[in-house]
Amino acid sequence: MFAVIKTGGKQYSVAAEDVIAVMTLPGAPGDAVTFENVLMLVDGEATKFGAPFLEGAKVVGTILDHKRGPKVLAFKKRRRKNSKRKHGHRQDLTMVKITEVLPGKSQANA
Repeated sequence: MFAVIKTGGKQYSVAAEDVIAVMTLPGAPGDAVTFENVLMLVDGEATKFGAPFLEGAKVVGTILDHKRGPKVLAFKKRRRKNSKRKHGHRQDLTMVKITEVLPGKSQANA
């Protein structure tokens, strides 16, 4: 069974025991986190889509660590004008281990 969740403005395809890097979430390492914005749920041959989210479905995970992503450089140069600008950025990330995917009550009845 796997699900597609939405968090931090992005979508992630997750299954149990997966480790994903998402935008910073509040909490300390070891805390449980619940993603309730489940867009799609696949269980064998059965596929359920939300409009926009599935009722009652959720994905539960545990925060492993807070990290920073790789450095991204933005370099702008205006030729023949002796003008250049270099700017670096590192995104704050949270590593989450998915523990279980819960289909919810609506999945059991359908």
